Amino acid sequence: MKVLKRLVAAGLVLSLIFVFCSCGNEKNKYTAYSFDYFDTVTTIVGYEKNKEDFDAVCEQIFSLLEEYHKLYDIYHTYLGINNIRTINSQKAAVQVDDKILDLIEYCKEIYSLTDGYTNVAMGSVLSIWHEYRENGSDDPSSAELPDIKLLSEAAEHIDINDIVVDREAGTVELLDDKMSLDVGAVAKGYAVERVAEYLHANDIEGYVLNVGGNVRVIGARADGSPWTVGIENPDTSDEENAFIEYLYMSEGSLVTSGAYQRFYFVDGVRYHHIIDKDTLMPENEFLSVSVRCLDSGLGDALSTALFCMNFEEGKKLLESIDGAEAMWVLPDGEKLYSNGWK
Repeated sequence: MKVLKRLVAAGLVLSLIFVFCSCGNEKNKYTAYSFDYFDTVTTIVGYEKNKEDFDAVCEQIFSLLEEYHKLYDIYHTYLGINNIRTINSQKAAVQVDDKILDLIEYCKEIYSLTDGYTNVAMGSVLSIWHEYRENGSDDPSSAELPDIKLLSEAAEHIDINDIVVDREAGTVELLDDKMSLDVGAVAKGYAVERVAEYLHANDIEGYVLNVGGNVRVIGARADGSPWTVGIENPDTSDEENAFIEYLYMSEGSLVTSGAYQRFYFVDGVRYHHIIDKDTLMPENEFLSVSVRCLDSGLGDALSTALFCMNFEEGKKLLESIDGAEAMWVLPDGEKLYSNGWK
């Protein structure tokens, strides 16, 4: 319940001050929630003339999120849909929706951009950690770490070049039958960005989407002023200070990856879900990394990569990407910034 309250609060910070605001153009602010997509809380905050108009926009947003959620799901199958789980299960050329082809091609670009730190071909390694984390969470008394030999064997099957996209045939094929895809580091942000594109294409502005801490601002508030967006405090024991930084945004995304989101304990030590490509273990140099940039998919991918890089490596990467900035939070609470953050 504490986690749920913090997630809901993360959405509500977008409207802390302006709940009762009615602006000159007679638009009012409304908020909607969903718990159905990407295994997290989705919050929509937006300005419309009436609740009916807002609900109609939300219906379109939720419909798009549902579509992307089903296509990019690695755990479940859906009637009549070939999704990422289908690709992992069949180990052969699978005909898929163009939205999957687009995502995989984007993930290959991200792999090159981040020097392999964000690699959707790491499913064989990540699935082992997922199993141990789930078992350890369900039965803490028997929680244990995966054997490094098991992880190393799985890491022999994470070559992103073994993912073949055939645009003409509309297929994706994994050439290594022991490989599996895990698009969790990119898919949520990528889907949110596609929703933002839809809203802009339909001249819908004055909205903020928050999908599990992946925040996308689509236009300023109805009076032209920026939104107030909060960065969650990675120290979840500090209930008095739910947020540690605030940004004022009229467009763009803010994405945070953190060690406090999905984890379990082994012998009193916390092991989270962000796995370093070299050590095959959770990286613990930072508590969280927040990325601000225009594109939510890029922000999602960068936040994962920066979490596993050291600070200097991360700053160097950001210097090569126009408009991308980051804030790192160290275990002692100290905050570090890229040169253009403030």
